Amino acid sequence: MEFIISFFFFLVLIPSAIVHEYMHGWVADYLGDPTARYAGRLTLNPLAHIDPVGTILMPLFLMLMTGGRFFFAYAKPVPYNPYNLKDARWGPVWVAIAGPLSNFFLAAVFGVMIQFLPAGNMGVFFSIIVYANVLLGVFNLVPIPPLDGSKVLFAVMPPTWAHIRVMLEKYSMVIFFVFIFFGFKLIMPIMFTLFSLFTWGHGML
Repeated sequence: MEFIISFFFFLVLIPSAIVHEYMHGWVADYLGDPTARYAGRLTLNPLAHIDPVGTILMPLFLMLMTGGRFFFAYAKPVPYNPYNLKDARWGPVWVAIAGPLSNFFLAAVFGVMIQFLPAGNMGVFFSIIVYANVLLGVFNLVPIPPLDGSKVLFAVMPPTWAHIRVMLEKYSMVIFFVFIFFGFKLIMPIMFTLFSLFTWGHGML
């Protein structure tokens, strides 16, 4: 049963990550940048979004390295040109948070559906969908490049902190993996709080 749950969690991450990237492109298009539409990325077709490394290899690697305690996936980033956005400062922020907000929306929808399910395996699987989307939403809001949270951080960061942005971008991948292995526990209370909130305390994991 544990293997089935882990495998289902992996399968849920992929479409959830695709929705996440699709919403980045949709909001960018709505705010004036048609780059994603011209690139054929405003679609939920998985073939347009799957990244061999981020969608398949990295989650499998993380699952093996952490003994199944943690794995994460991402879809191929949707291209967009921030210079096309109507609002040069806050437009990138709206594009960035669109992805995590889409995951929180999915978590809320399936959390509500759990309330109408009898106890059983279906409730467990729906709980996994909620948890996977909470994970994607919260994790992507961590302010480490290239995660979405960094776009929000850079938008509110005063110009005098430009050197901090340069440092974060220069060592982004090192900071990213250090966070995964040593700092991930810092966001777990937030994740479990949101999971309980979206499932009205009836989630089963």
